[in-house]
Amino acid sequence: MEEKKKVVALLSGGLDSRLAVKMMQNQGFDVTAVAIKTPFCDFDCGRGCGFEIRGTADMLGVDLKTVYLGDDYIEMLKHPKHGFGSGMNPCIDCRAMMFKAGKQVMEDIGAEFIISGEVLGQRPMSQHGPALRTIEKEAGLEGKIVRPLSGALLPKTEPEERGIIKRENLGMIRGRTRKEQLKMAEQFGFVDPPNAGGGCLLTDPKFSIRAKDLFKHTETPTTNDIDLLKIGRHFRFDGNTKLIVGRNKDENEMLKALALPGDTLFETKDHMGPISLLRGDDSQNNLKVSSDITFRYSDAPKDSTGTMMVQKNEAHSEIPAGAISEPEYLKYML
Repeated sequence: MEEKKKVVALLSGGLDSRLAVKMMQNQGFDVTAVAIKTPFCDFDCGRGCGFEIRGTADMLGVDLKTVYLGDDYIEMLKHPKHGFGSGMNPCIDCRAMMFKAGKQVMEDIGAEFIISGEVLGQRPMSQHGPALRTIEKEAGLEGKIVRPLSGALLPKTEPEERGIIKRENLGMIRGRTRKEQLKMAEQFGFVDPPNAGGGCLLTDPKFSIRAKDLFKHTETPTTNDIDLLKIGRHFRFDGNTKLIVGRNKDENEMLKALALPGDTLFETKDHMGPISLLRGDDSQNNLKVSSDITFRYSDAPKDSTGTMMVQKNEAHSEIPAGAISEPEYLKYML
């Protein structure tokens, strides 16, 4: 029996990438899935896309390889060659990096080409014709990326030219509607197909403000800096100093876990409330403002005073905390 030809699929866990994989499987290909992690998308983190990648791979019956784009991704984000979208989303550069990672897997396993669930015209920055061609060129994959859902609307790829796939087996889906995808999902027997994802964190307006602020004031942000962007309320005191205030119990625990040597943690002594993390200059003024903001978000009466427990490294202390007016603290808020 002739061995199945191999292809690599960029798998997000969303409906479109599931359909693309199934289309290739139905045409007799052996599909290996590649899932890309970045500091801004960690699959099952509950933020961003929120899709369960491993469960999706198991459901499709494909091998799953994960690739993490860490420091290189952060470096790219400083000055993306093809710019940003409406937020701080470098969609074209990001997709090119993902396809480069897929290309490495393709070469490693001897696959014929790469597929993705991209739909022509679905995303304004990265899924129109010229952008798709730019991504292929930047990734060094010209002619080797097949987009099964819209393939019949796109120029012929190398696999088509070689007769490995046929145009009549490719889709003609265009735009942002999901009507055709849902019809295909029913045909393929997908139970409870996933809703459209929340999208990349970098497209979120509020998150983008925080991200831009971080990159403005930090020459080379770390993954720890970026993880902090995903939680809490953020306050910028000066170029070196930020306060992050937890919004619930889970975020309070995350702030404690993310605290680095030199960071200062605040917790109201006699009232339920947030934990806050101060990173940067712990001058008396910044300690005072941090204490008062933390107290303001506790359940203490708004015009009262109290005591704040402060921890820095192994040192513990207590300082007074008091009411702070809304205009006073909102001027620092990102």
